[in-house]
Amino acid sequence: MDEKNIHLTAAEIASVWTGYMNDTLAKSILSFMLKHVDDPEIKPVVQHAYDNFTNQIDQLHQIFEEENFAVPNGFTEKDVNMKAPWLFTDVFCLTYVTHMARIGMITYSGFVTMSIKKEIRDYSIQALQDMAALYDHAVEIALKKGINARHPYIESPKQIDYVDSKKYFSGLNPFSDKRPLNAIEISHLYMNIQTNEMGVRLCLAFAQTSPSKVVQDFMIRCKNISQKHIKIFVDSLMANDIGAPQVPDTAVSDSTTQTFSDKLMMYHMSLLISAGIGNYATAAAASQRMDLAADYERLSMEVAKLAKSGADIMIDNNWLEQPPGTRNREKLAKNKEKS
Repeated sequence: MDEKNIHLTAAEIASVWTGYMNDTLAKSILSFMLKHVDDPEIKPVVQHAYDNFTNQIDQLHQIFEEENFAVPNGFTEKDVNMKAPWLFTDVFCLTYVTHMARIGMITYSGFVTMSIKKEIRDYSIQALQDMAALYDHAVEIALKKGINARHPYIESPKQIDYVDSKKYFSGLNPFSDKRPLNAIEISHLYMNIQTNEMGVRLCLAFAQTSPSKVVQDFMIRCKNISQKHIKIFVDSLMANDIGAPQVPDTAVSDSTTQTFSDKLMMYHMSLLISAGIGNYATAAAASQRMDLAADYERLSMEVAKLAKSGADIMIDNNWLEQPPGTRNREKLAKNKEKS
């Protein structure tokens, strides 16, 4: 059978639709950063990111045309006020690119595994490779400038060992000693501190530049929850004499001029929240100390409620673009009966 006559599966439709929404979002943010960033080493990284997302959007437009697929609205230049004052530090821009590249790698690896049609696989694989190259570029520049937040060091193993007691998985009893954290648990705690720090900075930037009281309040709520989660993760590290990560200067300016549309800011926050829930789920599955797994599960529920509040705001303001789905067959049948 000619592959051109094969319809897209639900997974492939979800992949290209989600890819377009995320890519147009990232391109909008990066267009503003690109105009203002001055650092001669950081600017090429931001340009690299902008070019990646622009190329991916062009590929998606071609797929949409070939598949007779309605192009999502996504985000455009109308969602960015290019005349607004500078909002971020240059280091923040580098950290932001690193974070978005990391999300992109996770997202596109999922798209690859869900796609069967060759053109969708080719698009997803190329996008995954582009995100990996972008991440490598951003990390390399951060290392060169001495602003990369490294994971903690622990002693390398000199011999193989096996778990000799079921107490290895304990940790819920507050009256008993907890075993030291292992390398896997440390890495997830550290990564979740980093991602929440990025969320805090974006929330501050969005809260102070949004003209909407509802959006401001939501962003402040997001910031407070992120800071609370950071403290929980830092406390877990400190209890094992592991220092908290030294996060680079990712401050935001004191500008209060609206820079991005409320629709864009709310969608961006929903993207970060979704990524955060995924990170927590992965961390919970990988953590062998039960108290950590319980923390991740409890915090995930808190974040899920936050996501619901954000979705309600977007629906109330007609900002939430609906993903493609199946038709309500029962409703179609009833409407036919009435006619």
